[in-house]
Amino acid sequence: MITLIKPLLVNITILLSFTFNANLFFPFQTKVPSSLKQKVIYGLIGSFGALFCMYYPIETLGATHFDLRMCAILILTLYGGWLPGSIVLVSVCLVRYIIGGKFLITGILVNVVAFLISIVFRRFFLKSHSRLSAGTLVVVCYFIVYITILYFNINFLKLPFYFIYFIALFFTNIALIFVIEKLIKINKQFEEMVYLDKLTMIGQLAASIAHEIRNPLATIRGFIQFLSTDTTDLKFRKYSSLIMEELDRTNSIITNYLKVAKPEPFQPSIVLISEVISDCVQLMSPLAAYSNVIINYENKDALYVSGDEAHLKQAIMNIIKNGIESITNQGAITIELYADHFKNTVEIKIKDNGKGMTPEQLKQIGLPFYTTKTKGTGLGSMVTNKIIRELNGAIEYESEVNKGTIVRIILPLRKN
Repeated sequence: MITLIKPLLVNITILLSFTFNANLFFPFQTKVPSSLKQKVIYGLIGSFGALFCMYYPIETLGATHFDLRMCAILILTLYGGWLPGSIVLVSVCLVRYIIGGKFLITGILVNVVAFLISIVFRRFFLKSHSRLSAGTLVVVCYFIVYITILYFNINFLKLPFYFIYFIALFFTNIALIFVIEKLIKINKQFEEMVYLDKLTMIGQLAASIAHEIRNPLATIRGFIQFLSTDTTDLKFRKYSSLIMEELDRTNSIITNYLKVAKPEPFQPSIVLISEVISDCVQLMSPLAAYSNVIINYENKDALYVSGDEAHLKQAIMNIIKNGIESITNQGAITIELYADHFKNTVEIKIKDNGKGMTPEQLKQIGLPFYTTKTKGTGLGSMVTNKIIRELNGAIEYESEVNKGTIVRIILPLRKN
């Protein structure tokens, strides 16, 4: 039994070590899709991990070559897609071909099956609310096929081998999923710490200069308005309205800075979130109609959250407004409301079919001063993110160029 357990423990150590090393190269995250370079590097790291596992196989089972290389194939394909998974698959199949032996076809077949099952279940796995549960299902499906292949091709394997090997294989896959999910969460918390530091910096800057700028602007606007009523200068009359419009826009920017620096106090209460969304849709419908955009929302469930209704409306309307402005000709914004009773959360999903964002733009969304608009300040998204965080919620962005953007707001669910 020791001869079975010892190489499996070495394999487990190798796979966990390479998982942490991969996170050092490119931190795991779900917010931004992996680039081609990241996928290739993940594939190469996974290949090295799988090949090291093959270097320490179970050596007491004749011409067979049992190790945990298929864990690398399963996990990399589930998280990274076909490219990193296929890099690992080609690497291990090539080495297994070089090793050769009586059970060469069986050794290659179990690798290919791991890759194919991961591809089939990948979408289900990524969209699952509990990836540990989804991963368990994927591994069980693979076990059914794997054991069937072994049963019909290798007849000298005993029950203790099946018991020890497949328990190790199962817990290694689950442990890798657990570690990756934890690393994703830690990376996300680190990004939020950096974001909050930048937000604090902007708040201090805004508090120090906003009032000093606002007062002379109000004086200038008042004099422009006063002089434009009695003047005979046609050029002054012509451009006075434009001057006041720009002054109002400047004042609006300063107001947004003040909201970041010193937001209005929250009035916490139990809010019917479905009604809040309905109000936001009604308020934004005129702007949507003017821009040839349809807002689709069907009020189904009576779901409650704890928060400030006015601030919630401000955050949701900012997102809807951004969606409308991202659509150039005509399009639609779809709003969906979900309740996850397992996690005790509510998810608001706002999807548009606008111009979308590149991965580089997506990384910057919500940061101070960053905007994709020609006349934007970047404060709208920053205020929205701040409001959601103040409500103990989370906000996530997904986007693809020329396909649109999905914004997910996740808030704690409250009972009526």
